[in-house]
Parts: sequence; structure tokens; C-alpha cells
Amino acid sequence: MRIGILTGGGDVPGLNPSIKAVVYRAIDEGHEVVGIRRGWGGLLEFNRDDPDGFDKHFIKLDKQKVRTVDRTGGTFLHTSRTQPSKVKAKDVPDFLRDPDHLDAEKADTSLRDFTPHILKNLEFLGIETLIPIGGDDTLSYGERLHSEGFPVVAIPKTMDNDVYGTDYCIGFSTAVTRSVQFINQLRTSTGSHERIAIVELFGRNSGETSLISSYLAGVDRALISEVPFDPEKLAELVMQDKAANPSNYAMVTISEGAHMIGGKVVEFGETDAYGHRKLGGIGEITGEAIKKLTGENIINQRIGYLMRSGAPDALDLMVAVNFANMAMDLITSGASGRMVALRDGTYTHIPMSTVTSGIKRVDVDELYDSKAYRPKVRHVLGKPMFLY
Repeated sequence: MRIGILTGGGDVPGLNPSIKAVVYRAIDEGHEVVGIRRGWGGLLEFNRDDPDGFDKHFIKLDKQKVRTVDRTGGTFLHTSRTQPSKVKAKDVPDFLRDPDHLDAEKADTSLRDFTPHILKNLEFLGIETLIPIGGDDTLSYGERLHSEGFPVVAIPKTMDNDVYGTDYCIGFSTAVTRSVQFINQLRTSTGSHERIAIVELFGRNSGETSLISSYLAGVDRALISEVPFDPEKLAELVMQDKAANPSNYAMVTISEGAHMIGGKVVEFGETDAYGHRKLGGIGEITGEAIKKLTGENIINQRIGYLMRSGAPDALDLMVAVNFANMAMDLITSGASGRMVALRDGTYTHIPMSTVTSGIKRVDVDELYDSKAYRPKVRHVLGKPMFLY
């Protein structure tokens, strides 16, 4: 069997170990593995008539090629946010355009569906099954291919831990670990200058990263995507926190998808293939609001990409390798349209269609004090390990 593997969306620690585990297992069982570069973009941009096309967009993987990749973070296959069923006119590869109407096509605002092209490329390459590793956006297109009859087994990853249907996604543990480290390191400057620190973390729809990081780092207040906040109330609370601290400082974490009461999520730039615009800046806006209300000096810090940089921690290594082996179990058994998952502390697999059937959010009633803007984790008996 020839197996294709790709990584899409944002990079996270744990992708390379997962790829390596798939390759080692597949080679040992007599299969071939083709790495697809730049996620779904590699398949979209592959021109079957280009003699150099294979080397531009694919790589045949063996044990030697992946021997050391698990020692680093990110994805050596690279990644993109390409969605082959919703391609903007300006992003259509030239070889797929009508040469007599290039300018007109580029000015077109409609979205194009190149799924037939993707399926022809998979057939041309001899790939018999696919393993996409990604978040809900990347995996939603995997589900589309499955619905077209192509075998797909998916692995969930996202440092936001917000893929619906699984308690855990590759990358989450390392993202929280990094966040806690940087938050605690930032205490030295914040305390030295007796300021208020606003630490912005990734998290579009789910505030779990802000919630868990603040819980573990002992941050004074945590703002999450699920609960709009009142800046005046927040300013009052952090001034109380600052006064109560012997070092006269306070710290706040905030999800990039958080917003003030009556306000909007801070977005910028054009929408990507999945309908998302870039997030970021709510931390600075909140810091300015607090400064205006209190007169205090603010340290604004976006941890951002540092959360997803570097090698994975032990938990992400373990889950990445175990998810890879589960995916291979499913493939060799002839299964398709499944996503490997962790549920109630147990490894399992679920229909890929589950990914698009809901949105994973923080359980605010159980885990968050909406009046005090901080985690409310008192009783963990019977709760899942990751407090989703």
C-alpha cells in the first residue's frame, strides 16, 4: 500500500514525531509512505505534466529520512491553510487556469472547487489512503475526500485543543507548558517595575489555553474567548490584585479571541480559505484601557508563536506516537473516515464527520468564574484530565 501523509494549518510540537512513527510502522509492515509538502497545497499545486512536479511537492519517506525529525518541533513537511474546495481566483495555480482568460479569472471573486483535480492527482501518484494531521479546518477537507470515496484516517492537532470530538489534540500540552514558563519568567520584569502585565495567548474559539495556563501559573485574572469582559470591572480587580501583592504587580492572561462586552473580536487582514481572518491585538487594547482607567503602566506581551515553537514535551511525544500507531492500525484493518482521539482518558477513534458537528468550548459553568475573571477549579473528582 502507498500511504500519503500531510500536515495542515498551524504548526505544533509533535507533528514530526507523529510522521516518524507512521513511517517506521508502515515500512516495517511493507508499505510505502509519500510525504505531501505544504498540506493540501501540495496536492493542489501539483501539475502532472511537470517533470519536476513530484520533487517540488512530495517526498518519498523512509526510515533514514525521518530518523531524527522527532527531535525538533514544527513540521518538516511544511504546512499551509489551503482548502482545495474553496480556492480564491488569485490562488489558482496558473496551469489550472484558462490561458486565454488569465486576467479575467484572477479578477473573479468566486471560489473554485478543485476536488476532482485532487482526486486525479492522488490516483496518478498511486496513493491509496491519506493521513492528514491537522485541526478542524484541515480535517474538514479530509472528510470531503472521504465522502468522495477516498480512504482517509485523520490525526487531530491544535495547540488550542479545540478539535470537536477528542479530549486532546497534539500540541496542547507543549503550548501550555511554554505559556506557563514564559508567564513565570515575565514576573521578574513585571514585579521589578511594579506594573500590570497583559499576556495574550493563542485561542480563537476556545479559551482553554488561557484558562489552563493561568490556572497552572497562578495568574491573577484570565480572560477567555467564551466570556465577554468589562474593562472597568477588570481594571478594578487587577488594582486589588496589585495592592494585595507584596511585590506590587498583577498579571492577566487573555485569549486572542476574547472581546469586551459590546465589542468585537479583534481581526485583521483578508479571510483565508476557511473563512478566518488573523487574530491578535486584544491584549494591547485591553492594556490601553486599563492604563487609561488606572494610570498604571502596562506590560503588553504576546506570547503567540513562541507557544508553538521548539520540541514537544513528553506528553505530546507520547500522544503523537500513539495517535500515529492507532492511525496505522485503522489503515491496515481497512477502516476509513475515522479520526483517532482521546476520550475520557482512553484512546479511541470516531467518525471524521464528528469534527464538523460542533464547536469545542470551555465549560464556563464548571471551570470559570465569569464575575471574577479567573479559573474556578475547585473539585476535579470525576473531571477529565485536561479540564475541557
